[in-house]
Amino acid sequence: MAQIEEQIKEIEEEIRKTPYNKSTQHHIGKLKAKLAKLQDELDKRKAKRGEARGYAVKKSGHATVVLVGLPSVGKSTLLNILTDAESEVGTYFFTTLKVIPGVMDYKGAKIQVLDLPGLVEGASKGKGRGREVLSVARSADLILLMVDVFANDVQLLVNELKKGGIRLNQSPPNVTINRKDRGGVSISSTVKLTNLEYDTMAAIFREYGYINADIVVREDLTEDRLIDSMANNRIYTPALVVLNKIDLVSEAEFKNIKNTLGDLPILAISAKEKVGLNDLRDSIFEKLDFIRIYMRPQGKKADYSEPLVIKRDSSIGNVCDIIHRTFRKRFRYANIWGNSAKFPGQTVGMRHVLQDGDVLTIVVSK
Repeated sequence: MAQIEEQIKEIEEEIRKTPYNKSTQHHIGKLKAKLAKLQDELDKRKAKRGEARGYAVKKSGHATVVLVGLPSVGKSTLLNILTDAESEVGTYFFTTLKVIPGVMDYKGAKIQVLDLPGLVEGASKGKGRGREVLSVARSADLILLMVDVFANDVQLLVNELKKGGIRLNQSPPNVTINRKDRGGVSISSTVKLTNLEYDTMAAIFREYGYINADIVVREDLTEDRLIDSMANNRIYTPALVVLNKIDLVSEAEFKNIKNTLGDLPILAISAKEKVGLNDLRDSIFEKLDFIRIYMRPQGKKADYSEPLVIKRDSSIGNVCDIIHRTFRKRFRYANIWGNSAKFPGQTVGMRHVLQDGDVLTIVVSK
């Protein structure tokens, strides 16, 4: 394992020292592929030895949101306000030394919120129990990158998460790879490729172990995205930036800070003064892509007091699976009122896709 770590350091140093331009792209691409492959192998070996073991956190509710940030940016304060948790709050580093769970009840959804220990530079290499923190972040449905107006290095957090295999607000690369017995690497694309040449792409694939394969590319890839298409440990998670303690700066200072925070969606709050928290709750609900539907028992009125919270684009068949494991087999038909219905009380089947606010009656055989 020490030999692999040494190889990783050597390749990282070579990449750092090599200026990136058109003439070096091919070489750097191969180095990045080799680096990713070595890192995958190192992670597997550490997992076998128990070194990559994470915090034991049981998931609950409709979704799990994690608070990721540097130490002392207000994660514990925010958790206590949003949920029923009691996370210790202090003005010194590393107040939270374990994962503190809480539940946020909002618009009928029970959303588990986890306060993680502070993520520091070098976390992906194990500093500050970083590997354990990243293992919890990998299981989240939404990541809140929490910074404050004095410690607002979002890119540090993004970089550590990226090194831990987490990609924020991205979809998986649109690449199809089919291995074959012979014939080398054959690449075709459905879009114009402006970032990589075909010979560079073929070299990266071969470096990653694809000697004979038919590959179809459906997006204009960078070398990092190309490597992600081959790696098995990538997680694609939505994210928001939460900028805390805005009550401590002027409007002009706030604008300057906001301009430095990158392209991720930003929500400005003051957890201590309870500013911007309703917008934050709304954004969490929307980013989790939830909708609410209301069940109407046959021959009775709809129950608007307890909505059923489901993912957007869910079908009636998905709702059957949530209600009872036998409903799909016993399903006869459903009636629907609301935005997804062509007319009130429309009779539909299990494939019908629901929309927010729909009222639903499901009729099953006895």
